[in-house]
Amino acid sequence: MRLRRQYLTKNDCYQTDRTISVRGVMVHSTGADNPRVSRYVPGDGEMGRNTAGNHWDRPGLTKCVHAFVGGFADGEAGEHRGWHAGGAANNTHIGFEICEDGLDDPVYFGKVYREAAELTAMLCRKFSLDPLADGVVICHAEGHERSVASNHGDVLHWFPKMGKSMDDFRADVASLIKDGQSPDPEEPEGGDEDVTYEQWKEFMDRYRRELSQRPAPEWGREELEQAKALGFTDGKRPQDLASRQEVASMILRAQE
Repeated sequence: MRLRRQYLTKNDCYQTDRTISVRGVMVHSTGADNPRVSRYVPGDGEMGRNTAGNHWDRPGLTKCVHAFVGGFADGEAGEHRGWHAGGAANNTHIGFEICEDGLDDPVYFGKVYREAAELTAMLCRKFSLDPLADGVVICHAEGHERSVASNHGDVLHWFPKMGKSMDDFRADVASLIKDGQSPDPEEPEGGDEDVTYEQWKEFMDRYRRELSQRPAPEWGREELEQAKALGFTDGKRPQDLASRQEVASMILRAQE
C-alpha cells in the first residue's frame, strides 16, 4: 500500500477539533471524472500538486474525509490521509474517497480497489474491527439505507460495473487480514517533510490546547493546591507546558 500523509488543517472539519468513536469504515467515491488525488489535496512531489487552488484544504467547505484513494503523479495508485457521511456515521465511521475516473477503466479500478481494500484492512487492524460484522464496513449508499448517511449512491453505481459488490469488498478486506497481507497500522515512514512551519505551529497550538484542558493528575493534586494557597501559581492548565518566565516567577515567589 502506498500511503502519504498531508493534513487538511484549514478545512472547517479539521478546525472544529472534534474526535469520533471509531466503529467502522465508510467507502465513498468522488462522483467526478478526475482520478488524481491532487485534485482534492494541495499535494507534493509524489502525489502531484494542485495548481488550481480548488483542493479541500480551504475554509468554508462543509465536507472532508480521512483519506483519498487515487492516482499519484506517476500514474500509480495511492492514498492521502486527511464531514463525510452527512449523518450519524460522521461520529462512528472513518471515511475515505476513491477518486473516480470515467467508470469504464478496469485497470484503474483494479488499482484503486486494491488500495482501498488494503487501507480498510489496515484501519480494521488498527481499531480492532471485524469487516464482516454487520454495519462495520459500508459504503455511502449502504449508510443511507441504514439512515446514518445522506442520500448518495456511491459506490454502488461503480463497483457493480466492474464486477464487484460491497460484499466482495468486505470479503477481500477480511482475506487480507486473515492472510496477514494487511499493511501495518502504524504511521507510515516519511511524510513529515511535507509539513510546513505554519502547519507545525497549528499542530503545536492544538497540542497546547489539549494539554491545558487536562485536569491535574491525582498524584499531584494535593501539592498543586498547596502551591495555589501559597501564591506560587494560579493552578490553571496544570498539565500545560511552562515557559521560562513562568518557572522563574514560581521560583522567586517560593523564595519570598
